[in-house]
Amino acid sequence: NQNVSRSSTKRRNQEDSRRVGLIAPFMPNLDKLIHNSFSETQQVFDEFSSDPANISSLKTATTLMSNALKKGNALFSCGNGGSLCDATHFAEELTGRFRENRRALKAMAINDPAHMSCITNDFGGDQVFAKYLEAWGTTGDILLAISTSGQSRNIINAVQMAKAKQMPVIGLLGKDGGDLKSMVDIPIIVKGRKWSDRIQEVHIKIIHVLIEGIEASIFV
Repeated sequence: NQNVSRSSTKRRNQEDSRRVGLIAPFMPNLDKLIHNSFSETQQVFDEFSSDPANISSLKTATTLMSNALKKGNALFSCGNGGSLCDATHFAEELTGRFRENRRALKAMAINDPAHMSCITNDFGGDQVFAKYLEAWGTTGDILLAISTSGQSRNIINAVQMAKAKQMPVIGLLGKDGGDLKSMVDIPIIVKGRKWSDRIQEVHIKIIHVLIEGIEASIFV
């Protein structure tokens, strides 16, 4: 009887745990999930790198950024969510270092929390990046605008402000490029993916390629 009671109690506890999400009702095939995830990522990388237009855009973007830095101009970067993390990573690798020690390069991500909360409160979230560029952007600076959808309103507003300030814009985009495709000077698009994570996996590699190319162009 005690064994039956313990068994019943255990089943009830497991059922209660499933209801509150503590125990999955079934375990997925994790071997298959992990393998498929890497395979899909490799496919997206191969598709992007095999397109000559993408390589050409990366070369043009690298040259544009390198020349701006040589002239004393700054690089700005912005994005939302994971793309803001990518924008920050881009800037900090330039102000710090990527591989070898060298002087700091003038780059900044628009990610100041006080600025962003202030602008969101006073003007709305659509203006957080545009207002920063209005304050700090100058002719000849460059904006790296990151959006996996190509449709983010605050990125669109930032691009419009950059244009008003005569700043060239490089768009790191996804899917079909969205509205931003036709607005930026150099669109770099990871095409045709439903989920943002696959796009972002290629975006971070593109960012590393840009940084590596900038360093090679300036310090060799």
